[in-house]
Amino acid sequence: MEFYEVLENRHSSRSFLDKEIEPQKLGKVLKAAMSAPSAGNLQSYGIYVVNSKDAKTELVGACSYQDFLSQAPTVLVFCADVKRSSTKYEDRGELYAEQDASIVASYCQLAASAEGLSSVWVGAFDPLEVSRIISADPYLVPVAIIPIGYSGESPQKSTRRPLAEILREV
Repeated sequence: MEFYEVLENRHSSRSFLDKEIEPQKLGKVLKAAMSAPSAGNLQSYGIYVVNSKDAKTELVGACSYQDFLSQAPTVLVFCADVKRSSTKYEDRGELYAEQDASIVASYCQLAASAEGLSSVWVGAFDPLEVSRIISADPYLVPVAIIPIGYSGESPQKSTRRPLAEILREV
């Protein structure tokens, strides 16, 4: 799929079919992470691939009871590696690691769309509880959760603010 088609066709989906993601498609989504830019090329992030039904069910509770998390065949948890980034950037390292993890999550979300998969960005969660569920190292801080799979709905294109409303020229 051409890049601008990917952007046009990507929609948030909160309903997923009971259909596994082919390993080669998931591999391409995860490989997309490797092409994302990062501060100082430190790649200060970690990605957890959650396939366990039990773990996905626990994530529902940690994510304000967003039930669709348990429907998705795969849930990706993107974490900022604060320890890695702070070695070079000290106090700013936390911010840069959060940005790195967000960029990687965005790349994976777009790659999922290019592979014909649906996803939704989940930002409402208890980071300590998510860390416990995925057994994250203490220096890895969850930043974004993205369930992916085949859509069980036909999401409509959402409206966007006009560019003129958000753009400022300096």
